[in-house]
Amino acid sequence: MRTTSLTVAALASALLLTACNGSGGGSSDGKSSSACSFDGAGVQVGPASTAPAAGDTGEVPVSITNQSKPCTLDGFAAVTLRGNGDDVTVSRLTGAKAQHLKLAKGDAAQFTITYVRGKAAGDDKSLAATELVLTLPGSKTTKSYKWSYGPVQGKGDVGHPDASVSAFTVSGD
Repeated sequence: MRTTSLTVAALASALLLTACNGSGGGSSDGKSSSACSFDGAGVQVGPASTAPAAGDTGEVPVSITNQSKPCTLDGFAAVTLRGNGDDVTVSRLTGAKAQHLKLAKGDAAQFTITYVRGKAAGDDKSLAATELVLTLPGSKTTKSYKWSYGPVQGKGDVGHPDASVSAFTVSGD
């Protein structure tokens, strides 16, 4: 009889934990209700370490400062480059591990877009990027910024840019 009551208690505990999506809440949409959003954040793109010539590597830091209630950055920013009618997704930096960062009001985090500068206009392996489109993790809202760092080299073609997005890190004081 004692074994049965322990089994029932263990089963009940397992069901309760399953109902809580791992974050202690009952939401089943898989998104954090405290995810950072552009509505409550200041965003700064650059200043960049620009790639001066084709084949050179450049880095564009993107800083997010929380200006609202505490929020969380859980994962990677989604980054798209636009140019000449093409929308090209920038992949995550190989080996980078997503961070789970909690930002209080006034706290900041940043990530870096690293890219290889492509050849000038007319090269079918380079994206003549003019716009940077960002999406924060846990959000569907996008925000666009001017891309003024030159064309981006493709890995074989325009649809696979030689560029990557790092994980978020906490910005210093």
